[in-house]
Amino acid sequence: MKNKLHSGVFVAGFVAVCSFGATAGQPLQYEDVFQLEYVSEPQIKADGSAVVFVRNRFDQVLDKRIGSLWLSDTKTGQLRPLLAETDDISSPVWSPDGKKLAYISMASGKPQIHLRWMDSGQTVQISHLPNAPSGVSWSPDGQWLAFSMFTAKKAANPVQLPGKPEQNDWAKPPIYIDTMQYRADGRGYLASGYRQIYLMPAEGGTPVQLTQGDFDHGGEISWQADGKAFYFSANRQSDKRLQAQNSEIYQLTIADKQLKQITDRFGPDHSPTLSPDGKWLAYLGYDDKKLAYQADQLYLRNLKSGEVKALTADLDRAVDSYAWAADSDALYIQYDDAAEGKIALQPVSGKRKVLVQQVGGTSYSRPYTGGSFSVADNGALAYTKMSAQAPAELGYYKGGEVRLLTGLNKDLQLARDIGEVEEFRVKSSVDQREIQSWLILPPDFDPSKKYPLILEIHGGPHTAYGPVFAMELQLMAAQGYVVLYSNPRGSTSYGMEFANLIHHNFPSQDYNDLMDTVDATIAKGFIDPEQLFVTGGSGGGLLTSWIVGHTDRFKAAVAVNPVINWFSFVLNADMYNYFSQYWFPAMPWENPQHYLKHSPISYVGNVKTPTMLITGEADHRTPISETEQFYQALQLRGVETAMVRIPGASHGIHIRPSNLMAKPAYITYWFNKYKSKD
Repeated sequence: MKNKLHSGVFVAGFVAVCSFGATAGQPLQYEDVFQLEYVSEPQIKADGSAVVFVRNRFDQVLDKRIGSLWLSDTKTGQLRPLLAETDDISSPVWSPDGKKLAYISMASGKPQIHLRWMDSGQTVQISHLPNAPSGVSWSPDGQWLAFSMFTAKKAANPVQLPGKPEQNDWAKPPIYIDTMQYRADGRGYLASGYRQIYLMPAEGGTPVQLTQGDFDHGGEISWQADGKAFYFSANRQSDKRLQAQNSEIYQLTIADKQLKQITDRFGPDHSPTLSPDGKWLAYLGYDDKKLAYQADQLYLRNLKSGEVKALTADLDRAVDSYAWAADSDALYIQYDDAAEGKIALQPVSGKRKVLVQQVGGTSYSRPYTGGSFSVADNGALAYTKMSAQAPAELGYYKGGEVRLLTGLNKDLQLARDIGEVEEFRVKSSVDQREIQSWLILPPDFDPSKKYPLILEIHGGPHTAYGPVFAMELQLMAAQGYVVLYSNPRGSTSYGMEFANLIHHNFPSQDYNDLMDTVDATIAKGFIDPEQLFVTGGSGGGLLTSWIVGHTDRFKAAVAVNPVINWFSFVLNADMYNYFSQYWFPAMPWENPQHYLKHSPISYVGNVKTPTMLITGEADHRTPISETEQFYQALQLRGVETAMVRIPGASHGIHIRPSNLMAKPAYITYWFNKYKSKD
């Protein structure tokens, strides 16, 4: 897939560097993780003259991602830093007049709201909050900032033990839990409280809490033009934890803090945005049918008549985000189609038109789709631009022309030979559906030679891989493997029907789809069929464990944070209230046979393949107890196995750069152990 790059000194030079780097002949090294940079959260100024974005890098001493704010002049392409990269900065938001910038910074040691005056460069911390703010939004007159924040609610322990001496060495008191949602992956055990919306003066001051009650409020906040009210989304159902997906849009009048419910249906309604002329309220959502995968559509509500229309009902793709055009006659929508991010212009009445492709690139560890964009009043777009050769760069679109405004990874591309990515498609042996797939070729690839193959399987399962740079997979290819990845049935970006082929049926024929892609790769002639390996994370870890229970064709396997036993998973995962209702036809105790039929643990008696398991010890999404079950079962059977536990890591193992290095290093160690020696 070729980039649509146009004339310009910077862009032409960048292409030349990429071409030169491809001949460097030096494969990626594990420590190159710390050389990666990527663009996120691009925010274009209303007049289209500049784009502020977060420039992300990985600090080798602190072992974490650091974000700094940079500015790109859209006319000249000139880049300049706005704020020091040592503070970890995110969430930039232009003021309505474009003279100030609000952002969240860790400069004080915890996330706080800061302001920068663009003319003088002066900056100041204007908040002193007990918890991290999010969803910062300017009032139309630039006088106020609204945001949401977790607000603790004191929960007294119902039992108080007598007899405790003033000087004592007693054990910490028991922790009493009586809520459904009591832990979350990446956050651990949750404190008592809810997310509330606050308002504070833009020059600083005491935040005023606007929402009340035992409900979570927040997300995108959209103001009325007169600044007297704004719209947001919340799940205020009395049984909100059982109806985890059922949110509505509300209007909050600031003067009296009164709420007015705008939407009312079973299903999520979220991300509200008023049209510039104030006539329409746009929002995302769907009618909840309790399917495993359901795609957000874009809705418009006429605020005068109350009429609602689904603007993208004919799209059959999930709308990830959107923004109004300045004239209120159209909206810009972002969605994934066949594993590629796109931005289209969707008129309020009329046919949509795709403007930009190759949107994404922010996943950087594995080739997931995604990305973000923003739009100026003149229709210019700033977005994260994906590539198979580098993480996200800053893309710019205006009047039919696409330009690349950054080249943050040109140094790495000059120094290293990054594996070429080739797309191919396979007809499924199950029903002849087309399965989109990709190969990453190792450095100095020679099609006349025979290479070992790694099948790498995405998680989800309702997500998608694409032709996107993926450091983990590139590091595997750098070790001399051809890496295969694909989007079997259940993957997103191919429509609701394709994604729900595994509804209440995962794993199933997705296994066949994956084997078909392996067979098609072998048929190309450069794969040694005796040197096949398989790995994957989360849903891909589950499929890896399923595969070794159904075939012996792979020399070795590595299952990363897998599900092994659906029965125990549903009753241990942080989102158990969602998984039990949407992924299965009944509760575990009501239909245990169904759970076991689709559980890799049921087929452990067939496993002969040497299998390693990798999971974070703080993973609450696919808890490490799942890994321990399979490890112990394989040990009892005498199958060669190993367990790698990542201390402190949640489900997103790659969040710490050293863990991003460790994961492919352990995977290739295990595969090299069983690979035939040349």
